[in-house]
Amino acid sequence: MSDIHTSAGTTSTATDKATANGPVANRDPGNKQGTPSARALRLPLTRGRVALVPLYVPLCIAAFFFILPFLWMLSGAFKDASEIAAYPPRLLPNSLDGRNFSASAAGVSLWRYFGNSLFVAVVSTIGTLVCSSMAAFAFAHLRSRARRPLFATLLATMMLPPFITLIPSYAIYQELGWLDSYLPLTVPSFLGVGCAFYIFLLRQFFLGIPKELFEAARIDGAGRLRQFLAIALPLSRPALITVGLFQFVASWNDFFGPLIFLTDASKFTLPVAINFFQSLYAADFGRLLAVSCVTVAPVILLFLIAQKFFVQGIATTGGKT
Repeated sequence: MSDIHTSAGTTSTATDKATANGPVANRDPGNKQGTPSARALRLPLTRGRVALVPLYVPLCIAAFFFILPFLWMLSGAFKDASEIAAYPPRLLPNSLDGRNFSASAAGVSLWRYFGNSLFVAVVSTIGTLVCSSMAAFAFAHLRSRARRPLFATLLATMMLPPFITLIPSYAIYQELGWLDSYLPLTVPSFLGVGCAFYIFLLRQFFLGIPKELFEAARIDGAGRLRQFLAIALPLSRPALITVGLFQFVASWNDFFGPLIFLTDASKFTLPVAINFFQSLYAADFGRLLAVSCVTVAPVILLFLIAQKFFVQGIATTGGKT
């Protein structure tokens, strides 16, 4: 027994000495408790950041070329015609003069066109969210023999160019008396026209929601509509914001639709109104770039506000079938 106690005491003493005389590189001389110093913890982080430098350098270079047209547009909006045509070109203007913006607003009804674009984009976005979310929930949780064939047919419509249906759509809208109004630009979104990708995106998100939530709601007496409104929609907010951003940008930048279906110049949207600043033989590039800045600003502002939800909606969309 005495030998066992002696051996245990020797082992304990050796352990204490090893603990007290631990690696000097990982200890702070003023730290008596033996915890790792801040410098030792900071070294792996620094090495990891240095290892990412070869990745970030080409990404920054590529990002610069992507943002260069926007910088040139913003710079040209504050330049006069001689500065824009100067060679070699200069990125920075001589002075921050807002004459191009004031001349653009005075020359045409700029804010009227801005309001027209905003109205069409907001209404079509609401219609897309309502129709796409309901269709996606049906494809995700309603059981039917025709569900898979219908979903495959829906995905097949994504391969059709929109110009194929242009003439039939124009004939239908003409028979309905919708031409020269905003109905052809807004009503189809409530009917799911052009929403195949959005339905697919939301369906994949709905499939990622645990089925136990819907089963518990069904036990409590909740029907499909209540499950959709109380469970699916609140949990799918990132995906809905993503779909809303996609549709808002697509509708805001739409040039072909308003050009075909609208004839009254007072109803034009901003992409069509930009043509007023250029003719067949000349163009006022200063005012043209100023109007372009006004057109791009809401989209950039909206993306910056909803960026977190946009990334989350893309990242959390599952791949279930």
